[in-house]
Amino acid sequence: MGKGGENYGKRDGNGSRPPDKEIFPAWAKDVDQCLKNYGVEKDYGLNSDMVEKQRRIFGLNELEKHEGPSIWSLILEQFNDTLVRILLAAAVISFVLAWYDGDEGGEMGITAFVEPLVIFLILIVNAAVGVWQESNAEKALEALKEIQSEHAMVIREGKKISSLPAKDLVPGDIVELRVGDKTPADMRVLSLISSTVRVEQGSLTGESEAVNKTNKAVPEDMDIQGKRCMVFAGTTVVNGNCICLVTQTGMNTEIGKVHSQIHSASQNEDDTPLKKKLNEFGEVLTGIIGVICALVWLINVRYFLTWDYVNGWPSNFKFSFEKCTYYFEIAVALAVAAIPEGLPAVITTCLALGTRKMAQKNALVRKLPSVETLGCTTVICSDKTGTLTTNQMAVAKLVAMGSSTNITRTFKVEGTTYNPFDGRIHDWPTGGMDANLQTIAKIAAVCNDAGVAQSGNHYVATGMPTEAALKVMVEKMGFPEQHANSPLGSTDVLRCCQKWSDIARRIATLEFDRDRKSMGVIVRSNSGRNSLLVKGAVENLLERSSHVQLLDGSVVKMNQSSRDLILRSLNEMSTTALRCLGFAYKEEIAEFDTYDGDEDHPAHKLLLNPSNYSSIESDLIFVGLVGLRDPPREEVHGAIEDCRAAGIRVMVITGDNKNTAEAICREIGVFGPQEDISSKSLTGREFMDLRDQKTHLRQSGGLLFSRAEPRHKQEIVRLLREDGEVVAMTGDGVNDAPALKLADIGIAMGIAGTEVAKEASDMVLADDNFSTIVSAVGEGRSIYDNMKAFIRYMISSNIGEVASIFLTAALGIPEGLIPVQLLWVNLVTDGPPATALGFNPPDNDIMKKPPRRSDDSLISAWILFRYLVIGLYVGLATVGVFIIWYTHDSFMGIDLSKDGHTLITYSQLANWGQCSSWEGFTVFPFTAGSRVFSFDNPCDYFQAGKVKAMTLSLSVLIAIEMFNSLNALSEDGSLLTMPPWVNPWLLLAMSVSFGLHFLIMYVPFLAQVFAIVPLSLNEWLLVLGVAFPVILIDEILKFVGRCTRGSRRSDASRSLKPKSD
Repeated sequence: MGKGGENYGKRDGNGSRPPDKEIFPAWAKDVDQCLKNYGVEKDYGLNSDMVEKQRRIFGLNELEKHEGPSIWSLILEQFNDTLVRILLAAAVISFVLAWYDGDEGGEMGITAFVEPLVIFLILIVNAAVGVWQESNAEKALEALKEIQSEHAMVIREGKKISSLPAKDLVPGDIVELRVGDKTPADMRVLSLISSTVRVEQGSLTGESEAVNKTNKAVPEDMDIQGKRCMVFAGTTVVNGNCICLVTQTGMNTEIGKVHSQIHSASQNEDDTPLKKKLNEFGEVLTGIIGVICALVWLINVRYFLTWDYVNGWPSNFKFSFEKCTYYFEIAVALAVAAIPEGLPAVITTCLALGTRKMAQKNALVRKLPSVETLGCTTVICSDKTGTLTTNQMAVAKLVAMGSSTNITRTFKVEGTTYNPFDGRIHDWPTGGMDANLQTIAKIAAVCNDAGVAQSGNHYVATGMPTEAALKVMVEKMGFPEQHANSPLGSTDVLRCCQKWSDIARRIATLEFDRDRKSMGVIVRSNSGRNSLLVKGAVENLLERSSHVQLLDGSVVKMNQSSRDLILRSLNEMSTTALRCLGFAYKEEIAEFDTYDGDEDHPAHKLLLNPSNYSSIESDLIFVGLVGLRDPPREEVHGAIEDCRAAGIRVMVITGDNKNTAEAICREIGVFGPQEDISSKSLTGREFMDLRDQKTHLRQSGGLLFSRAEPRHKQEIVRLLREDGEVVAMTGDGVNDAPALKLADIGIAMGIAGTEVAKEASDMVLADDNFSTIVSAVGEGRSIYDNMKAFIRYMISSNIGEVASIFLTAALGIPEGLIPVQLLWVNLVTDGPPATALGFNPPDNDIMKKPPRRSDDSLISAWILFRYLVIGLYVGLATVGVFIIWYTHDSFMGIDLSKDGHTLITYSQLANWGQCSSWEGFTVFPFTAGSRVFSFDNPCDYFQAGKVKAMTLSLSVLIAIEMFNSLNALSEDGSLLTMPPWVNPWLLLAMSVSFGLHFLIMYVPFLAQVFAIVPLSLNEWLLVLGVAFPVILIDEILKFVGRCTRGSRRSDASRSLKPKSD
């Protein structure tokens, strides 16, 4: 764990980077220095010799294929588990003994082979599931390769190669990027062909908007978001063309570093909290089995090893291999009884049911153990963009001019999506839109290249998100009354925008550039008059504006007071992290008055040179401004409150800028409105520079990390896990994948998430919603509580089986339960009730409790004592009913003599091995169903003749375990307060288990396999009479537990205090 952060940017593979040469910081050098370093000319490119030389040094421009573990190593790994090893040993020994019995002509050979074969089948299925899960681990790396570019336009030896395979690029290549291209490598921008170039790199850096690129150098220590002169592999050009110089290829690119981190994180995946507890349980169980097996052998050694004393010394040793093998079989039966073979299957079933419940709440679980791990999550590390926010830009405020130059009007705009019907504009004029608002609407609609379309239940934007948000605002503004009777397509999402485009037809575009920071369009009205509409940065428009339009449409000269008023509005919106855009227009545009788009028009030449745009966009009339943002999801605030109540801390880790992130965190409740967050809000770099990072992470309440790079996210997750936290990490971009892989629970976005993030995750949110995570945590807690119920139930049943076998061996009576019967009970009859306990209804206050500690014991000392008492009763009942059949003709008023079996004394039963020496011992035939059992050798009465007593023992065991499943409905609650029908599935499961028992008892072939016979009505009454007291015993123990709960809790809290301190 944690190596992903340490390996950031390093290479351990096939020589992609020369080891003796440091990385050339191309982003910090000017264009000439970069070209000189790589020995290349911009217009000529590399020659073939230089290409070969570079390829020998750096290799192909492709991501490495890490060889995953072999199929054999994956299979062997599945047996690296204590319980599985015990089970495997028991199966091998059982198989050998069955083979030995077969060679001896044993009558029960088929029964003996059933047990090892069933155990082997369990192990094979378990291994197959494990291998399948492990083989999916490397899919994230394959998905990463899908986002790489396949071809590039390259200049080599003065010739332009339009479609060179991207894998053939080497550092020093000159590449031309065009709009829509996927960047093939990390490259330094040499020059812009268009006036502006914008690149969508949010999936790599976490930024919520496309980034403007430049060829100007930046400081050497700049973070990845600030490297504006670099374009990175896998990102997409959304606007403009440029010439670039390849600086890094393959695994040395930023996306290559992410690839290395994903691989490193996948090598360091820890077991889930439940798996750790089950492993610990397996180790304890190994010790217990060893001790009990040794005791069984010591108690019975006198039966297979005897000696005489001569002169006080033992001599004349006699060893019975047959009896030694018999007691060895008892030890194997003990191991089978002690191991809850059905537990893995029941856990898998319960987790699978949990995934179905979560899927109904839009949480799609990719890895089953994640369901349980969610329940003990202590920290949620959430990305901001798209998870806490909608990842859809929306206008939040509209500022229009008032009736005079010293008055502005501010309108709050509702809505968080691209849906034009999502929200309204507050305080909107009741008499319709005035002239000033009409002008704002026209500029926002026409000076705009974006679109919005409906896709199913969602509205999606094409083009720049900010421009799409402006068009949605225009739809919410509506249309002026004087145009109300104009035909509008009722099905058109942007019908108002379309109408404005009809009224002001666009004939030319002045593209946005980074210097003037504005975009303009020349439009022709229906009257044939041309005008200029402009939108852009408010400060830049104010500098080029000489007039201002008032509410009624009149135009007055802009003075200093009106300029200051607009700047105050700008400052108010900027301090709340809104992105501001201003609107202006120009009626008198001189050379363009008669321009109609014809290339032969004299004014057309002015449009060909972007340096003319500033002079064309001068002497403007300012009309208003808007504030936009990526708004928080409406339900997130409540989900944050739920996390706080549940004792879960929320940390926001984003690549976005600090001010924007802080404003969003205050709004959604991560921070209080007036809370001092100077120590809680850091950039990724500031955090990495801290001397004591863990102390910072231990602060109570929420934390924010902005401008975070992939290595920062990984380091935060690693440190939290080292500190004992159970971490859920959300993300959607390529940059999030390593941290998703490293976290206890990686949660990817289903709508906005990249395939890389989804493949690296444990869970995918179908609705990209943070509140869905909180619902999933609640479901995870409920599932864990139910799993504890059935684990306790199954373990208590196994304790009873162990007690039964131990008492059998200790008393010296014949074996009452054979391994194949115990296997049937553990796998089949116990399975349905244990699974049904997974349907127990959740507690009402499940999200009001703090998360359970990862070292919280699965079974407390009191619960263990309870089930030892229950287990002892199970042992006494199963052994007792075996003894009763041999020694009594009636019990509790129930007549047992009708089958005609021979009664013997307890002393005879306990010394049955000496039967051959008894004089005059005879037995009579007895009936079981339609079968009659007679004996030529009276001593067979204790072997073949024990079939009825064995059936009674098995039936009592099953009946007790069915009643015990009712005890497991609640840890301390009485069946009077939580009756069986609160979980009808449990009643159904009990019926199924009894039905399966009847099946093997009354179908002759199965009865022979399991060595049992049908029982009479009286014998069934005996079974129920012996089994029912288990409910009464546990009710008494539960009552004691309720009376002592307060003192046990205070003891537990005292034991927790030192750790919290």
